[in-house]
Amino acid sequence: MTQMRSSIVFMLLLLLVGCASSGNEKVRNETKENLEQQIQKGKSSKQNVQDLFGDPDEISFTDSGNEIWRFRHSVATSKPINFVPYANIFSHGMDVKNKMIVFMFDKKGIVQNYTFSDSKNEVKNGLFDN
Repeated sequence: MTQMRSSIVFMLLLLLVGCASSGNEKVRNETKENLEQQIQKGKSSKQNVQDLFGDPDEISFTDSGNEIWRFRHSVATSKPINFVPYANIFSHGMDVKNKMIVFMFDKKGIVQNYTFSDSKNEVKNGLFDN
């Protein structure tokens, strides 16, 4: 019975530590096609963007005074080798999926341009991954 409880606890821990996310959850499932339907260059306003995504993760300004808003979301998923006892000394890592949406507004607060990026990266570490 003790061994069964230990196995259940171990499986629950795997579920809890197997994945981590950070950033704006509204960006998580966003696609370029969906964004194109919701935001129109030259027409959509800061308020439209804020209604869709909330407050930006970062705000900056160009030399000419245009405002730039950045929204990010990242999900890191542990590789299965991380959970193999002792094997993770030699090799371990994570798969990381990043999404970022950047809006540029003119001085009137109208979207002049935006970019959408969706990338996948791999983080490796261990004696054999250097």
